[in-house]
Amino acid sequence: MISDRDFEEGLLEEEEWETAAVSRMRNLMWAVSGNYSLDTKLDITSFRENRFVPMLDAVKQGSFAKYFSKDRFALYIAKKIYSSARQEPLTQIAQLCVEAAVYPFALRERPGTEHIRMEAYQYLLDHRFGKYMHTHIGKIRLAFMKGVLTGNWDCEGRIRIPLEKVKALLAENYFEEPAETPGREQILARTDRFIRTVDDLYNTVADPSFEQEHGDLQKVLEVTIEEMREYGWKNFLEEEAAGDLFENFVEQVTAQVTTLDLSSKEEPSEEEVRRKKGRRIIQVDEQALAKMHSYMELNFGKSYLREQERKAVDHRLCRGAHVDCSLYYTEGIIHNSVRKNAQYVNAVRHARNNERLFLNNRHLIEQSIDVMSGFIKRSLQARTQTEQTRADHGNIDVHAVWKIGRTEDPGKMFYLTTKQSSNSFAVEILIDASGSQRERQGQVALQAYIIAASLSRVKIPHQIMSFCTFWDYTVMQRFRDFDDPPSSDRRVLEFTTSSNNRDGLAVRAAGDSLTARPEENRILIVLSDGRPNDIIVNRPGSRNPRPYYGEYAVKDTAFEIRTLRSEGVCVLGVFTGKEQDLAAEKKIFGKDFAYIRDIRNFSRVVSTYLIRLMEQDTGEAD
Repeated sequence: MISDRDFEEGLLEEEEWETAAVSRMRNLMWAVSGNYSLDTKLDITSFRENRFVPMLDAVKQGSFAKYFSKDRFALYIAKKIYSSARQEPLTQIAQLCVEAAVYPFALRERPGTEHIRMEAYQYLLDHRFGKYMHTHIGKIRLAFMKGVLTGNWDCEGRIRIPLEKVKALLAENYFEEPAETPGREQILARTDRFIRTVDDLYNTVADPSFEQEHGDLQKVLEVTIEEMREYGWKNFLEEEAAGDLFENFVEQVTAQVTTLDLSSKEEPSEEEVRRKKGRRIIQVDEQALAKMHSYMELNFGKSYLREQERKAVDHRLCRGAHVDCSLYYTEGIIHNSVRKNAQYVNAVRHARNNERLFLNNRHLIEQSIDVMSGFIKRSLQARTQTEQTRADHGNIDVHAVWKIGRTEDPGKMFYLTTKQSSNSFAVEILIDASGSQRERQGQVALQAYIIAASLSRVKIPHQIMSFCTFWDYTVMQRFRDFDDPPSSDRRVLEFTTSSNNRDGLAVRAAGDSLTARPEENRILIVLSDGRPNDIIVNRPGSRNPRPYYGEYAVKDTAFEIRTLRSEGVCVLGVFTGKEQDLAAEKKIFGKDFAYIRDIRNFSRVVSTYLIRLMEQDTGEAD
């Protein structure tokens, strides 16, 4: 049996000492949590430097597991990072909040927690003061530890408000729930309030523009596990291991937010953050490259192109700004799945949600289709001209009857009426299916359906495609082909969003199929949010094109639009994004784009623009 004296004085062999250290911390964690199956990260290295810091971590891990839902909180952290939060400051804020939140619970059951915390904080103030002083969050931590040790909570003005929010977590009644709330529901309610506190602190201290740029807490929580699987795509190529890997990630996040790692890195400077954001590049190796095609089939459905056709399309279209990219044509995972995996289930769920939205708004949708198809029909009829030519058969010309018997050659006494029409149109509807469209997914699907159903009523051939970019594949999902029956329009309700968007390449691909049509007049309608944004993947031997986002991506998309217009294709943009992105939409589409704030006005606004384009096609524009 190992004695306390031998342990304290370092009289043990290395292996024995580590075993004893782990045992002591684990027993403490188990005692606090009451859960002897709990197994989380324990910092042996820090134990050698100062035993009270990792012991405080053990208390925090045990208490947090007992009084909060660690999985629920770790999932929030993962979703926040997926939504573009910076991991380092987020975990630092979470660590501090966990310390404050668990303390009243731990102290109530284990009074010795007070001594452990005081010793740990005194050590950190003595030995880590300089490190914490370098960052804003570090200064908040210093003020918090000083307040706990001395009762003096005075601090500089800029950290006073966040410090008060952290300090509030120390109050025993902060997490009070209704007395009738059952145990499990009580834990979840407590965790949800804790999440709101952490989220508020991050948005206040680390990134004040986060909500404006990426959405509020509700939007963060709406991120699905399937979407997050794509975030670290290289770790999830083997679908069979995806569940385990995600569980490991949740455990890793939990360990990070309950650990005072003495060797943790300092928060990066603002310049470093900007530099990292600008790179948007992922390095891959040959092994990962070989797995990607099967991964695309698993998550987007099998392609309807043969391998030889696919290579020919890539060779023809993936040039210039899109060199070393690929196009992936599919009818979607619902119709061409490899197997019923999580992505399939997610796609079905989104389709059902869209269908439910459709049924709830059916009357409005039918009205919109009536209005739009009526506008288009009248425009087509107005451009249909009649021409009369004389003939030896047909309708008799009453004005020429007098010539009979009075002239040697009365000429042709009949006339034929023919209609000269330039109503030969083909339309392609292209929908941005990137993750930035997630909150508008159902509305965008309904808008595309209204356009498609209106075109079906006036018998104009049309195709419906969506696009998103995952890894270096731009996925072109076909909901309806040009020659499909009108019933196929409803398949657009299977529309779902994910990943990034390489708008320029998608527009080029849509134009390629549209210009191949025999119709005289061709129109491309693009439903997008004006935010082209994609990562760059460094394949082995690739030429490493520029990162695709911001001004560069907007200019490239605008260039592809101009190229199509120079080839005789009319292009209409239907803006589905936020008002702050209108400037980019104007740069991309010029004057030919429609912005609809209210879906009740959708049919009239789009009809006006569409008819103007149709008149341009036939040379009748003002």
